[in-house]
Amino acid sequence: MSAPVDAPDWRKLTQEELDLGLNNSLAVPETAAIVANWDKLSAEMRARYPQHIDLRYGPRERNRIDLLKTVNGGPTLVFIHGGYWQTRAKENFTFCAAGPMAHGINVALIGYTLAPDATLDDIVDEVRAAIDYLARDLPALGGDPDQIVVSGWSAGGHLSSMVLGHPRIKAGLLISGVYNLELIRHSYLNAKLGLDEAMSHRNSPVKQQGGVNKPLVVVAGSGELPLLREQSAGFAAHRAMYGLPVVYEEIPGANHFTMMDELAAPSGRLTTLVRQLLAR
Repeated sequence: MSAPVDAPDWRKLTQEELDLGLNNSLAVPETAAIVANWDKLSAEMRARYPQHIDLRYGPRERNRIDLLKTVNGGPTLVFIHGGYWQTRAKENFTFCAAGPMAHGINVALIGYTLAPDATLDDIVDEVRAAIDYLARDLPALGGDPDQIVVSGWSAGGHLSSMVLGHPRIKAGLLISGVYNLELIRHSYLNAKLGLDEAMSHRNSPVKQQGGVNKPLVVVAGSGELPLLREQSAGFAAHRAMYGLPVVYEEIPGANHFTMMDELAAPSGRLTTLVRQLLAR
């Protein structure tokens, strides 16, 4: 769980180097084609499972949840989308439900208000409200509120780490997330986020003493940007330092976007990790 050997100290980078070191879309030339395929597959999945789409958990437009149910009374994977807290939507990620659903795992995808229309504090509060909604309403919707694993990709990995302490969540799977927001605060991404030092620190899991004592798997792709791989490795090391349960794993060859193939596929590594967490 040591830092990747090719990860630079972000504090010693020029502004341009830092910004490029966080720009996944530029790092993966195929991004547009990959995301277009996500949208196509996601639209097909939503059409197949229309029964519990856009469940409202709060007053704002994006305060909605899509629940794709495959088994009555089954466990639920809660998935939180990424996009650096300022782009994308739950509708872009419905495709990744296919892997877990093939094994009898229901999938709930959470939407939330994007920056700059919401601060990061607001976004975290919204996701907590969404978990509260699911904990309360899953029995009526046909799910088991005692069998919830939370997961998210990129910014969704960060948000998953922030809600891991919810009493109904049994474990977490964090995919290519960001856990020290100080480098985000000093990058181009802060133009919309508007983080100050205090907000950055209270929303950075690696800045907190200790953590939540629940099973947690932190995953990155070996083909991701070094700064982002270091985020995952660093958070796993932080938890290990406090004796908290954690596993860190890199998916060989995967970049920030192809990581999601491992959740969309029934035999994918991320799907397998979800199943293992639910079995604990």
